[in-house]
Amino acid sequence: MTARSHLLLVDDEAAIREPLSAYLQRSGFRVSEAANAAEARKILAGNAIELAILDIMMPGEDGLSLCRSIREQGELPVILLTARSEETDRIVGLEMGADDYVLKPFSPRELVARIKTIMRRAGGSGAREVANEAAVYRFEGWTLRADDWTLTGADNVAIPLSTADFRLLQAFVTHPRQVLNRDQLLDLTAGREAHAFDRSIDNQISRLRRKLEDDARAPRLIKTVWGGGYMFGADVTRS
Repeated sequence: MTARSHLLLVDDEAAIREPLSAYLQRSGFRVSEAANAAEARKILAGNAIELAILDIMMPGEDGLSLCRSIREQGELPVILLTARSEETDRIVGLEMGADDYVLKPFSPRELVARIKTIMRRAGGSGAREVANEAAVYRFEGWTLRADDWTLTGADNVAIPLSTADFRLLQAFVTHPRQVLNRDQLLDLTAGREAHAFDRSIDNQISRLRRKLEDDARAPRLIKTVWGGGYMFGADVTRS
């Protein structure tokens, strides 16, 4: 991560947004602030933002809708902030493509740690991981390129992948036909420092299945192994 990575902070409450922005700037980040989704879109359109922090509860368009829109347009990492602790809210956030979910009230120091973790996974400053950077994985008509995180089908149409999607699929294609439990998948995709909550892997897998499988309810590629975890049920070639 560079010393001045550019963050977008979106929260309608100035009493929360402004001191948090100041803390993030003292922590070495450049921060652009927005009070609502409309302001956020203008900032995103005119700046090279490297990570977005979105409050869920905002008047007008909420953070979940904005997160979904961001995810549809690319792979910008997103952290959601919320005062709601219900599991369904966290699940919806993940299904919208968020990379992490932070409950209010929270320690700004913890948020900085999560930002650094996510940006390290994403490669920071738009860069990708050095490891496996040139690898190309092929399976069942699909092609996954590790250098630019593109997934294409037999029709050569690109499928958008979030940071979490790519890391999870990479974990599977590098361990084909092996049973991986949730702990192993968490270690392979995020590491323990990412503070992933219990059902994050299950919901990320559901989202990835919808992108890969003809019928996500009867998956052929990402199979559930009852009592064991998950298995990628295809042969993979790497070049």
